[in-house]
Amino acid sequence: MSAFRAYRIFDEGGKAGGRFVTMTLDELDPGEVVIRTAYSSVNYKDALAGTGAGKIIRRFPCVGGVDAAGVVERSLDERFRPGDEVIVTGYGMGVSHDGGYSEWLRVPADWVVPLPRGLSLFESMALGTAGFTAALSIHRLEQNDLMPQNGKVLVTGATGGVGSLAITMLAHLGYHVVALTAKDGEQEYLRSLGAREILARKDVNLDDVRPLGQAQWAGALDAVGGSTLSWLTRTMQQNGVIASFGNAGGAELHTTVYPFILRGVRLIGIDSAATPMHLRHVIWQRLADALHPSQLELVTHAIPFMQLTAAFEPMLQGRSRGRTVVKID
Repeated sequence: MSAFRAYRIFDEGGKAGGRFVTMTLDELDPGEVVIRTAYSSVNYKDALAGTGAGKIIRRFPCVGGVDAAGVVERSLDERFRPGDEVIVTGYGMGVSHDGGYSEWLRVPADWVVPLPRGLSLFESMALGTAGFTAALSIHRLEQNDLMPQNGKVLVTGATGGVGSLAITMLAHLGYHVVALTAKDGEQEYLRSLGAREILARKDVNLDDVRPLGQAQWAGALDAVGGSTLSWLTRTMQQNGVIASFGNAGGAELHTTVYPFILRGVRLIGIDSAATPMHLRHVIWQRLADALHPSQLELVTHAIPFMQLTAAFEPMLQGRSRGRTVVKID
């Protein structure tokens, strides 16, 4: 197997910095399954890691990319054979184990998911960690009694990867989706995904510190955290349920116990990276079937591998929307 390209992140004078390098298979982290990578994707976590804007990388050097999809080249585990199409997301990918920004990938067999029937490799990365997170959030909300007839569901960070995919999935399931966004020019895009209402960030009073506000939402998917999540806890309906999976707006949460003891509000943390394998299979199968976004092409654009770094800053600055698929092979 000849040398190949990879985007590797180094500790350069105490600051993380990434660049394209040439590697060999022997330089990759160990694992039972060798995969020829076809596609990866760009997530907020990838942008933080690739630019050094966040302390994401747990050891240096490390090939970036928390997502990958491709074809098995060889396997020491009998569950996988050469030619199998597979997905790998989460676990230590791109953080503590060499990830998907590489023409070849080597990972533990226990991290590998067979590509579900009904999805292509490209579609699996158009979904990627963002789509998996959206689907897992919906799955957990429904396990906590959320149904379309309960009322409106709010999606924050609506133009981001998770938010965009969550809107189209929820709309397909029959939910009344309200999209919360700070981007005034994205109303047409959000409505095309299935949002019935658009709530402008400037019209929300996040400084209202009353323990309880007007009850508005049966459910919510929150990518923002901080004051937005605090506001959500105060404005949920009786027995409302929130899925929390991001901190783009801050890591601290200032609230009181009143939403939880007077309205029965439930706050559920979503950790897609550490999802057990049996549940991964369930979620990926749902993504291939009932949760397959009907508007996936509206959410997705593709870039060549060598243009990877151009996608980082727009994402960190909130100027990107939807999903970016990286064509590795």
